[in-house]
Amino acid sequence: MKVVVIDAQGAGIGQTIIKRILKEINTDVCIVALGTNAVATSNMLKAGANVGISGEKAICTFLKTNKIDCIIGPIGILCTGAINGEITGNISQSILDIDCIKYLLPLQKHGIYIPGTRNLQIKEMIEEIVMAIKKEFKR
Repeated sequence: MKVVVIDAQGAGIGQTIIKRILKEINTDVCIVALGTNAVATSNMLKAGANVGISGEKAICTFLKTNKIDCIIGPIGILCTGAINGEITGNISQSILDIDCIKYLLPLQKHGIYIPGTRNLQIKEMIEEIVMAIKKEFKR
């Protein structure tokens, strides 16, 4: 299974997701860290990602040319200009265009509110995503 984790800035959320996946999923999983900057990518590699890719062009090329099973990241990865401007239109469009499951953490930032979402802690959201991946992976 090829799992992509995408994050920006210092990749605090991405690191947490990667550590949790490695702890919970005991089978073969390849984690690809897509960082909008070198610091984000480096931090996700330190957390245990197998591969790290940095920058807009490299991220978009990877997403267009690789088969992946799922993408995980904060909801801002779909919004041009989000995460302090680090998510470009090309990145968000490449994420939308890829045919895979997209697990989004519905952080209430960027003026986005999704009715029906519960007010969970980030670690609870990550736990829910990891459990969904485990369930999907067993199929």
